[in-house]
Amino acid sequence: MTAYAQRERADLAALLADLGPDAPTLCGDWTAADLAAHLAVRDRRPDSGPGLLISAFSGWTESVRREALKSHSYAELVAMVAEPPWWSPISNPLVHESANLMEFFIHHEDVRRARPDWKPRELPAEEQRMLWRRLSLLKAMLRRTPATVTLSALGHGEQQTGRGGEAQVRITGNPAELILFCSGRQQIADVELQGPEKITERLHSANFGL
Repeated sequence: MTAYAQRERADLAALLADLGPDAPTLCGDWTAADLAAHLAVRDRRPDSGPGLLISAFSGWTESVRREALKSHSYAELVAMVAEPPWWSPISNPLVHESANLMEFFIHHEDVRRARPDWKPRELPAEEQRMLWRRLSLLKAMLRRTPATVTLSALGHGEQQTGRGGEAQVRITGNPAELILFCSGRQQIADVELQGPEKITERLHSANFGL
């Protein structure tokens, strides 16, 4: 099986190196340097992991990231992104694909699509299939939507989320674009929304927190 997570990691590291530390990203006000520090810390500091999911610990996670940003040059941070330590609980070869494909695909697009001249890229069919499987976890970001939300990808099937009820919303796109939409990148995700206007507008502007 092709190591798609490793390829996304390598391509992202190469792009970060090429664009420089001040390049914009789609991660709020983070620059390329901020994102590189986040990824370097994610691989090396398990103690900072809970803050990525639990707001009560987010202050510690951010302090660890800022310390990495101060302690390492940009070139060092990019090298750390490219080559995670073998002992990393989330980036060692045994778990790298399952733990990192979605993370590095999303952040690769965060850097690519922040550029005014970005163009869509054609992902291999197998990578799309793997992202479709990961969507079963990420779709929970839409669970509070006051409707039955159907995520639909031609050739892959459908997945449902939301609170249910009579209102029906359908979001159609390939798995990669659905991943971007559900991770909070609605503005740049190439998807089609169908359903009650009030609900689709809310979905398009919601902060899903990733």
